[in-house]
Amino acid sequence: MKQLACAIACATTLAASPVLGGALSEPVVEPEVIIADATDSSQDVGQLIIPLMLIMIIVGVGSGS
Repeated sequence: MKQLACAIACATTLAASPVLGGALSEPVVEPEVIIADATDSSQDVGQLIIPLMLIMIIVGVGSGS
């Protein structure tokens, strides 16, 4: 009985090893997460106000004459 149980265990192990070996397709690798530094958007708005005011003044002077 022990020999039969050992034979079944060996046969199951040998039969299951190719199944557990993996697939032929390429493995799926998780992409590396890159954390970017956050920029303060209020700085960009502050640099944009002066040129917009100058354009408004030029358009206002041009339409007034």
